Amino acid sequence: MASPTAPAQQQQQSGERKLQKVMVAVDESECSHYALDWALRNLVPVTAPPLFVLTVQPLLPLGYVSAISFGSPLGTPVVSPELIKSMQEQQQQLSDALLDKAKEICAQHGVAVETMIKVGDPKEMICEAAEKSKVDLLIVGSHSRGPVQRLFLGSVSNYCMHHSKCPILVVKKQE
Repeated sequence: MASPTAPAQQQQQSGERKLQKVMVAVDESECSHYALDWALRNLVPVTAPPLFVLTVQPLLPLGYVSAISFGSPLGTPVVSPELIKSMQEQQQQLSDALLDKAKEICAQHGVAVETMIKVGDPKEMICEAAEKSKVDLLIVGSHSRGPVQRLFLGSVSNYCMHHSKCPILVVKKQE
């Protein structure tokens, strides 16, 4: 009867490496694009095609939008459906532009890419997408915020490190 580790031992003995499913989370920051570029420069030989690139659209801030209408004649805050649709379209255009830029960067490195857009809290959606896609490695960029900013703004990379079910690599741009 074969040992459960036999395929792994055979793989190591033959010198073959198992290609890893890798996901990179990007946003509009320079840090996330640096993380994507870093992954392409350093991990291509061990990355199974396609490379997964994810961006997350935050939920629309409808509380702020409805506050604008407090001066309405009936005193009832009303958010027009047209305004909501316009905001959603703007978010979609931003996400599409981010992913188009990521596709260009990947094409320059000759790497096949699969992109996805999620809507929700970025830190939660990144972890959820990595788990659903069954990736072997999640890569995020670091914004290099200080402790006070992290306290008030939170840290996506810190959240992912503590909640991701797969290994995570946080890429920090060297100044």
